[in-house]
Amino acid sequence: MLSARQQHEGRVAAVRRFNRFYTRQIGVLRRNFLDSPYTLSEARVLYEIGQRPTPTATDVGRALGLDAAYLSRLLRKFEKSGLITRSAVPQDARQSHLTLTARGKKTMRALNTKSQRDVSDMLGKLTAADQGRLMAAMCTIEALLGGVSEEPRQSGTILRGPRHGDFGWIVQRHAELYAQEYGWKEPFEGVCAKIIADFLNTYDPQCERCWIAEMDGQNVGCVFIAKETVDVARLRLLLVEPKARGFGLGARLTDECIRFARSAGYRKITLWTHSVLTAARHIYRKAGFKLIRSEERISFGQQVVSEDWEMEL
Repeated sequence: MLSARQQHEGRVAAVRRFNRFYTRQIGVLRRNFLDSPYTLSEARVLYEIGQRPTPTATDVGRALGLDAAYLSRLLRKFEKSGLITRSAVPQDARQSHLTLTARGKKTMRALNTKSQRDVSDMLGKLTAADQGRLMAAMCTIEALLGGVSEEPRQSGTILRGPRHGDFGWIVQRHAELYAQEYGWKEPFEGVCAKIIADFLNTYDPQCERCWIAEMDGQNVGCVFIAKETVDVARLRLLLVEPKARGFGLGARLTDECIRFARSAGYRKITLWTHSVLTAARHIYRKAGFKLIRSEERISFGQQVVSEDWEMEL
């Protein structure tokens, strides 16, 4: 068995190996980035100037972690080449606003086009499933190392039908999250598994659906609409991952269920929840559901208040 020190050294070696691989993959060590006249650092500086509203050299240096003297030399080079212009900051004569010229914008467009094409070619060599795995791994690295905000990019969040393995993920994530957040024990995982099994064993595509919310190739939410009777549908297993909460995804999933239920000819939607699930209850109430009955009980190892809600369509 490896000692803690040996495990740590192995992880350090693995990270360094990955760094060497990825710098080769994106051409960091090449003299010219994307077969252009510019290095990767120069291209990144141009990108930051183009993406920010009139940044200063301090803004760019802070964003990229560049040495001030090195950045100053790059900016003089860009100005001499006609790629950028400077304008004085009224409040601070020592600072200047940086702006791309028409030539600078044309240069950035060419670099962006080449970069997009290279990444597209790289992804094109992978299957759709492997692309999803790659996106998920990249998101994990960014989140764990603090490289990006945990806020989901809503334009990249899609709702899709389930794929192989998604139903197992739904049971697993319900069990894990409800244990972490509410202390619910093993019986809850069994309840989720039975709901999934019942749905799959009697699935009717004309009047039942499951949606998976996916962000950058990673599952971040789910919901079901299942047949209760000819006239009544049941909303089940609404879940939104912590990192995707607060941006309307739960409401979006609920609205999708309501739209489908109406189109399928249902007259009512029911659901079962608990008083402790305040965020979900807020979504249901806002969507038009009404609390019909509640009951105190011991469930999943906790004292809970079970609730039944419904909505007339």
